[in-house]
Order: sequence, then structure tokens, then C-alpha cells
Amino acid sequence: MMFDRHRKLRRTPTIRKMVKETHLHKEDLIYPIFIIEAPDQRKEIASMPGIYQISLNRLEEELDVVYQLGIRSIILFGIPLHKDACGTEGYHDHGIIQEGIRKVKSLYPDMVVLADTCLCEYTDHGHCGLIDEHTHDVKNDETLELLVKTAVSQAKAGADIIAPSNMMDGFVTSIRQGLDDAGFEHIPIMSYGIKYSSSFYGPFRDAAESTPSFGDRKTYQMDSSNRLEAMRELESDLMEGADMMIVKPALSYLDIIRDVRNSCNIPVVAYNVSGEYSMVKAASANGWIDERANVMEQMTSMKRAGADLIITYFAKDICKYLDEERV
Repeated sequence: MMFDRHRKLRRTPTIRKMVKETHLHKEDLIYPIFIIEAPDQRKEIASMPGIYQISLNRLEEELDVVYQLGIRSIILFGIPLHKDACGTEGYHDHGIIQEGIRKVKSLYPDMVVLADTCLCEYTDHGHCGLIDEHTHDVKNDETLELLVKTAVSQAKAGADIIAPSNMMDGFVTSIRQGLDDAGFEHIPIMSYGIKYSSSFYGPFRDAAESTPSFGDRKTYQMDSSNRLEAMRELESDLMEGADMMIVKPALSYLDIIRDVRNSCNIPVVAYNVSGEYSMVKAASANGWIDERANVMEQMTSMKRAGADLIITYFAKDICKYLDEERV
């Protein structure tokens, strides 16, 4: 009887490692940090165990841990003391995110700092831009002007990469032009251009204090049932000057990550979002899953789907797992 013996290459742990096709490295990870303007805070987010809102004066202790673990890329989210209808603190030159960027670069100059460029954390209504008083929807073009101001202020503060997440039409080309005009031609844009309206964002909105006070974001974030729409968004952002493309969320959108990988030659980023993180933490706390095995399998699936980089709240845990594997 003739048949293929595939098990020959699975026989020992060393052989399995030898023929392993997909690898996860520390350099692939981007760790989110929430910086709060209130003083002397390190407040754990109830829906995200192990993740904290951290004040500027306590940021150094967090960065020390992150750096020592081998993480060299972080994305910052700001939580201001004061919010208004225009999200003014988002583009203030001395806003919390701008001061956070300066703090990181002063302590660890080689740390790659991504700035989340959006207004939802800074508006009193929780939406990602200016609200039309008649339609109660976000005004697209007027919001673009504020996003440009935000991006430029973040670049002035020392951000290495601008990551706009607002999903306004034309946000990449507007920010690219604004950065270029301000002398920041060298600053890349990591676009959240494929961002779905998802039920997996709840814990993040607790962390960033950005839950909309009315309605939802379905007029500017994508419908979760749509696949071809992602390709239209990708095409537009590539034409407008995006240097990297985020697919958000990750786990329920691995097919989209693969589509994007097959359709472009720029780095593809998977955003392993808060709900995905919290589900694993809750299941692990109840003893229902092996957390380490589950996390590493999920990360491998994102890499296998085509992601070059992963934004993940598990970054510190993953670095510890990788270190243990080397021992």
C-alpha cells in the first residue's frame, strides 16, 4: 500500500521547529499604552486585566519594563482631563499625547513611537470628529482639518509614525499633505484604513474613555459583512500615500488580512483588539483555556494570514513566552 507519510516531519520537537513555516518575533509586536492626564495614576482597566491608565509621572516605570522585555515599538493613546465638542486637546501642542511622546523619546530615543491620530478620546460626545447639528453625523471634510492639526502636533512632539484611526474619507491624503507642508515628509503613515464597526471594541472604550454618548460609528467604520469594501479602502489609501495598512480587528478578519497581503507590497498590520484580549483573559481566569498556548496560536494565525506586525495588548506576555522558549 502506497501513501504519503507526512508524520515523518512531526516526529520530534526539534524536527518540528526545523520545518516551522511561521515565526513570531519581538520585533513584530507593537504595544498600546494609555496615558492619562490625571496625576499619579496607575489604574488597572477592569475589563482589561493587566492593562493600565498611566500618568506621565509614572510612565517611566512602565517603559522600563517594556524596554527590558525587548519591545521597541509602542502606540500611545491619550486621555485628557478636559474634553469638548471639537476635541481641542487632541491637537494642543502640549496635550497629553504630545507630552507623552516627548516623555518616551526623552527616556528611550530608539523606541518607535506611534501616535494614534483620532479625536474620539478628546471629544465630549465620543465621536471621531465634528458633529453636524442637523444630521447628528460626523462632518467629514471639516474633521479632516482637525486631524491634520493633530497629526502635525504629534509629529512636532517627536512621533515616529502617524497612525490615523478615524476612518474619514480622504484622511490619508489630507494628513500626508499636512505633514509634508509642515516639513515632516519623512514621517510615515500607518493607516487604520480597514477598520470595521465591531463588537470587539468595548474594553478599549473603557480604557480610552471614548464611548459615544449617542448613536454609533457605523457611518464611518466598515460593515463587518463586507470583504470587497476593504479592497476599495486599501486602493484609496495606497493612492493617497499610506506607508503601512492596519486591519482591525484581527481574529474575525484573518481573511481580510490575507486579501490585503495578496494585494499590496507595503507592511500589513493586524490589530489584536481589546475584546479579543479580554476574552482570552476571562477564559484563562476561569481555567477554561491554556492562556499561553491560546495567545501564541492566535498570534501565529495572524502572522500566517499575512500580517508583518501585530498591535497587541499581549505584547509583554508574548515577550516572556518567547524568552522562556529560549531557555
